[in-house]
Amino acid sequence: MAEGQEMAEGQEMAERQEMAEPQGTAEPRGAAGEPGAGTVPDLARTDAYDYELPEGRIARYPVDRRDESRLLVVPREGDSSDGSSFAHRRFRDLPGLMAPGDLLVLNESRVLPLRLLGRKPTGARGEVLLLRPLNEGRRRWEALVRPGSKLKPGRTLEIGEQLAVRIVEGLPDGGRVVELETPLEVEEALERFGQLPLPPYLEREAELLDRERYQTVYARVPGSVAAPTAGLHLTPELLATLETGGVEVARITLHVGPGTFRPVEADRIDAHAMHSEWWEVPRAAADAVARTRRRGGRVWAVGTTVVRTLESAAAPDGSLAPGGGETRLFISPGYRFKVVDGLITNFHLPRSTLLMLVAALAGYETTMAAYREAIREPYRFYSYGDAMAILPRRRASAPENRL
Repeated sequence: MAEGQEMAEGQEMAERQEMAEPQGTAEPRGAAGEPGAGTVPDLARTDAYDYELPEGRIARYPVDRRDESRLLVVPREGDSSDGSSFAHRRFRDLPGLMAPGDLLVLNESRVLPLRLLGRKPTGARGEVLLLRPLNEGRRRWEALVRPGSKLKPGRTLEIGEQLAVRIVEGLPDGGRVVELETPLEVEEALERFGQLPLPPYLEREAELLDRERYQTVYARVPGSVAAPTAGLHLTPELLATLETGGVEVARITLHVGPGTFRPVEADRIDAHAMHSEWWEVPRAAADAVARTRRRGGRVWAVGTTVVRTLESAAAPDGSLAPGGGETRLFISPGYRFKVVDGLITNFHLPRSTLLMLVAALAGYETTMAAYREAIREPYRFYSYGDAMAILPRRRASAPENRL
């Protein structure tokens, strides 16, 4: 959202805006506010996952070519936790980290232009951010509005010549139920009149380039409020190179919700109420995971959304059945992974559930050492920033990395 505009009290829009700035200092730290340097803190406390990002390190625009972004290669804790084995690559080098028989799992969710700017009949400006559809026709939505004091039930906001938003009812958390009034198909109306809801920390309005670059090249299933950003680095050519080298590619869907921008505000992470997101694992993806296990390959997730989907769908023995539903799975250190071996991910906000997930897979000390390394180098952070590859654990039967 743009800076300086009035935010509706008690709504998640305000929480998203707060995330535009790094959070407060927490112990332990290194000499320059480095994340996690020193004695290992209580990992059940939220402030263990805090860090300070130097000014100017948030990537406000993408690099010219998707696969030219940098890639920090991170070993799992136990393989190396002191940073001595970190490697600095480009994303185009990803095939060198993988081996024939491995599986790369992608999230096909597509970001919808869900930010609607319009005017009331009086001429006053208003804004609606659609969050999730409430009926099959996708005309009734849960939404956030501003100014919240003016857009009350019964009011209408004119978005464009063929789209209006009627406020139907208020919700206890300050949100609204709204109805889209348009003669067009809903997706066509949104594409014509909506804007992409860029993360607030970019501190700019959506531009023409974002229509392409804030989507993965394989985005197919509309429904996300924000992009599954780890996949923004992949190109059709890079995917073709991986498949030619014997890496299988599978696709799942998880629609990213607005909760992805929320900080964990409770002092202890087990008091955090995880947001719900819709996921689906098709039969083809479940079969691909089973084939990979039989041939001794490793399962790589492109992004935390893929991790949450696969782990939500997995049985206790790690087997995967096709299906879908809502997940509130909160992965933090101590979690035992059933499906995912390796992870490709961007650098995440401090005090976020996404950073906690990464720490659960890579190990807390390794994760915070990786963030210190990324701050020193310097890497670019957040949605349009660089990436890290967390390697699968070494095992006797695993192929050697080719980098």
